[in-house]
Amino acid sequence: MADGTSPWRAELVAGLRLLARVSEAMHRRGLPRPILVGGAAVEYYTASALMTGDIDLASPVQPELEEELRAHGFVRPGGPGHTPFGWIHPDLQLGVEIVASAPLGGSVDQTRLRLVRPEGEAAPFRILPVEDMIADRMGQLASGAAPEMGEQAAVLFALHPDLDRVYLDRRIRDESCGDYGIEDIPAVR
Repeated sequence: MADGTSPWRAELVAGLRLLARVSEAMHRRGLPRPILVGGAAVEYYTASALMTGDIDLASPVQPELEEELRAHGFVRPGGPGHTPFGWIHPDLQLGVEIVASAPLGGSVDQTRLRLVRPEGEAAPFRILPVEDMIADRMGQLASGAAPEMGEQAAVLFALHPDLDRVYLDRRIRDESCGDYGIEDIPAVR
């Protein structure tokens, strides 16, 4: 918000506003809205307590989403050190990457996806539910490749006491191949 009371950092709000416009354009074309996943979803759910450097999206219609990104001023950077999947916008401090055709390999209950509007924007975008974000983080923790994801899961869990614990436990077990459940979410440090 202009008065400085926003819980989110300005860079994230600007990125989510642009994402909402891209999402609305997709919707007007009769195409599915992209789904916000990854670090930007974590940042949204933690009110920027945990921050990211990019916006990760899932979309089954990647070519059409790329058309809309281009139409909204995004460009694909080239050269060494740039992923072929990433997009940048000259006015944003966040990049955009299309990371999957379906979030979490298609295991997300589509009826639980949230439709939210960023501050100052009439158009909405879709985001994974917080339960699936926690389950994803616990799955990455279980893989052994990303121990820091346990802390993200802990913060998300602590900030959202009213989540669906039955669904969360099932999703954690799914994402961790049965290695973890809700009781294994680390305590916030």
